[in-house]
Amino acid sequence: MLVSVVIPARNDAPMLATCLTALAEQTGLPAGIEVEIVVVDNGSSDATAQVAHDAGVRVITEPIAGIPRAASAGYDAACGELIARIDADSVCPPGWLARAIAIFAHDDELSVLTGTGEFYGASDLVHRIGKAWYLGGMYWSMTGYLGHPPIFGSNFVMRRAVWNELRDEVHRGPRTIHDDLDLSLHIKPWMTVRYDPDFVVKISARPFATFGGLRRSVSWVLPTLRNHWPDDSPWARRAARRRWERNDQDRHEAVA
Repeated sequence: MLVSVVIPARNDAPMLATCLTALAEQTGLPAGIEVEIVVVDNGSSDATAQVAHDAGVRVITEPIAGIPRAASAGYDAACGELIARIDADSVCPPGWLARAIAIFAHDDELSVLTGTGEFYGASDLVHRIGKAWYLGGMYWSMTGYLGHPPIFGSNFVMRRAVWNELRDEVHRGPRTIHDDLDLSLHIKPWMTVRYDPDFVVKISARPFATFGGLRRSVSWVLPTLRNHWPDDSPWARRAARRRWERNDQDRHEAVA
């Protein structure tokens, strides 16, 4: 079985080097598992692409800047049955990938596994604000809105079948949206998203190190939701899930 790890990167050479070193040190992978790492160079002007080449990983180029476009290009290029996504500043612990593979192996109906992050860099105060207010607030508010846990772009794994079904629907063009929230909004009623609080990577606190960075991250939420309004409003999503559950029950009764 092949597992792909997609990493969008733009001018992230030093952090990418650390990220790739951590991936090279993954342990506990089952026999027969092969891993490909796909770095998407999103128009970098530094040594990002060279760092990836030096590490011996696969490099593709997406010259038009924007995380949604770069991430989607990486998923398109990935060959694995499972497609993992982290960022260039993510640092994965040794058992990270093995944990994800084991969870999918024991749950044939699981579509997406998403985890969380522990911040590094900046101050302890910034770490607490990022974890409690930004990550905590995101999971609390968006789980109710979506009807399932939100996908965390710095740390998730999905089946290839999920991307094959959603690849033509996701918003690739806009730069000022959250690609992971956009993907979350495209999740179908028959897809299952699981949040595992023990599925953790280290992530840089740089987006929250300044008020401007924090404001930018928060300001992208509304445009992301607006792209899906009103078709993916909370009540529309609940109605769609109820319809699917009724139809699914009818199918099971017909078979029985």
